[in-house]
This record gives sequence, C-alpha cells and structure tokens, in this order.
Amino acid sequence: MAGVTLRNVCKTFGENAIAKDISLTINDGEFVVFVGPSGCGKSTLLRMIAGLEDITSGDLFIGEQRMNDIPPAERGVGMVFQSYALYPHLSVADNMSFGLKLAGTNKLEISQRIQQAAEILQLDHLLERQPKALSGGQRQRVAIGRTLVAEPHVFLLDEPLSNLDAALRVQMRIELAKLHKRLGCTMIYVTHDQVEAMTLAHQIVVLDGGQVSQVGTPLELYHYPTNRFVAGFIGSPKMNFLPVTVKAAEKDRVQVELTGQTMFWLPVDGTGVTAGDDMVLGIRPEHLLNVGNADHQLSGEIQVVEQLGNETHIHLLLNGLETQLVYRHHDVAEVVEGTAYQVGLPAARCHLFHADGHACTRLHSEPGVTKRTNRSDR
Repeated sequence: MAGVTLRNVCKTFGENAIAKDISLTINDGEFVVFVGPSGCGKSTLLRMIAGLEDITSGDLFIGEQRMNDIPPAERGVGMVFQSYALYPHLSVADNMSFGLKLAGTNKLEISQRIQQAAEILQLDHLLERQPKALSGGQRQRVAIGRTLVAEPHVFLLDEPLSNLDAALRVQMRIELAKLHKRLGCTMIYVTHDQVEAMTLAHQIVVLDGGQVSQVGTPLELYHYPTNRFVAGFIGSPKMNFLPVTVKAAEKDRVQVELTGQTMFWLPVDGTGVTAGDDMVLGIRPEHLLNVGNADHQLSGEIQVVEQLGNETHIHLLLNGLETQLVYRHHDVAEVVEGTAYQVGLPAARCHLFHADGHACTRLHSEPGVTKRTNRSDR
C-alpha cells in the first residue's frame, strides 16, 4: 500500500487552468474524497494521479516514487469509472480476470484472486452470470472487483455510484466503507454528492474552480468551514445566508444587526472586523430552534412547507428582508403556508463571513470536533 503526495500540481488545456497549484498529502490507508461542483477539476485531478492526464507542472508521488513520467500500468493504481464498462458477452469471472489474462498472470493465481475478490464483494454465487443478468449494484461490484484483483496500491473511484438509484447508492456506500475497512488500502473517491463525501471520507478535499478550498474531516468542514463556498456546499439543506451590518467588534465577539429583525453578539474572532462592515451571517437550517428555546428570534411568512415525514422544511420570507430562510424541524410540523412564523436563532451556532467570503473563526466548541487551521498541504 502507499500514500499519495501532490506538490504544486497544475493542469492547463491551452489557456484554461483546470488545476491550480494543488498541494495535498494523502496518507497510506486513508479514504479521501474529492468533492465539489461540476467543472471544479476533481475528475481531472484523479485522472492525473492515474496517469490518464499529463501534469502540466508540479510533482506527483505515490509512496516515495515520483510518478509524473511513469506509465499508468506501472503506477500501482486501480481505477473504477462512473460507467461499469463490462463486456456484455463475458461472465462475471471473465470480466474480472480480463486484465490479469492480458498481463500474462498464470491461471492458478487468477483463479485465487477472482475467488478472493468475489468473496469480499459477495459475488461468489454470480461468477458464471453475464452482466445482463445482474442488478445495477451487482454490476458496480463487478467493476470494483475487476480493479481489486489487480491488487493496486491505491484505489481511485470516479463517481462510481452516480448511475444507481437512491436505495442502491445507500447500500453501495455501506459496502464501500466495509471494503475499505477490510482492505486497509488508500482510496481516493470523486463525487459531487456531499452526502457521499460526509458518510465515506476520513478526509474531504473541497475543490472550487480548480483550487483547494479546504481540507478536513467531515465534521470539521461542517462545523468550521473556512469560507462561504465550503459552508454552502457542505450540508443539506444548505446553510442559510443573511446580510448583516457590524455594530461593534471586539477580540472574541462581534455585534451584528439583521435589518428589521434583531441585534446580537456572535462568539467569533473579531480580528479585522470594523463597525459599519457589511457581512454575511450563516446558520444551518437544523441549528435554528423552536422560538421558546433561543434568546433571539427571527420572524417571517411561511412560503413553502416540505413534509418529509421524519422532518419538515419550513421556508420563510423574513420580515424586512427579501431573503428566504429554511428551518429544518425534526418532526412533523402542522403549519400553514401564508401564515406568520417565528424561529429561534442561537448565536453560538452562527457563522460570520467577510464580503470576500472568508470566515471569521468561530469560538464556540462543538463536541467531538477539533478545530484546525486550514491547510492544503497537510
């Protein structure tokens, strides 16, 4: 097994920069997820690690070896693509063994590797079937098994669950987590789905416009985003953003005013904040409270109610603001669209962002989460 290190890696197509000076250290045995919106460069970065795209500048190491000029077949990596790309006329066993046969591996070793991979992926009773006789989840496991039998040092997975329905995606997420725990190998997983990132990753790399926005554990990114982009991308429903004006700033707190609503202190680092600054307050829908359980209240009119059974999403148009707010109520809520409604605002759970999107450091400690300084070269 081996870790992966990127040092100042750049990728350009003509004048278009796809990856911009990316430095990362992925430790041996980690499950790391690259996440971000479409076009942010996450798949291109994965393909550079695999050797399917040339690196314009910078260095890539797998283990201790520099890989920039090493052919893909000699890098010790295995890649699972978004498409299953199975041979329809071959059995499961033949699909999984195809690469080994091309490499000249002897028949006994091929048989042993196929049987071992099939047992791990629960495919041993399906080895004689053709892909057309398999479900979507089973086909994806065959694609993973084809990579597994090659015994790579590093697994690369490029949105492998995007073609599955919702139930199968949940099932396959669990199976991938179990597979990583059993193998203990380095896995790098690309997705645009932040739920997959939160549930699978040891570390998440959030990419935006070809650059690393933040690297951290799932809970670290959730509770302590370093900028507004990460705050809005991680979490579902996404974080609410409300315009505020700074009334006063001290070392360990900032007083803000939400027009037409309320004025209150936030426990954030006030360094670089000045009275009169226009800033943005962030609060997650699930951190808003029933009105009786908070010191500060927000009032508005209910625009939309989404009843999900286990929870209710209440969309408010705040009084005095042309701003929508989503409140995530953890149960069925008997409310009516078009009526007035109030929610409680806990100052300790709020985030505060400068006009450039940079976050003020939150001073409230979340249980079980260690705050770190954001580093892209960890």
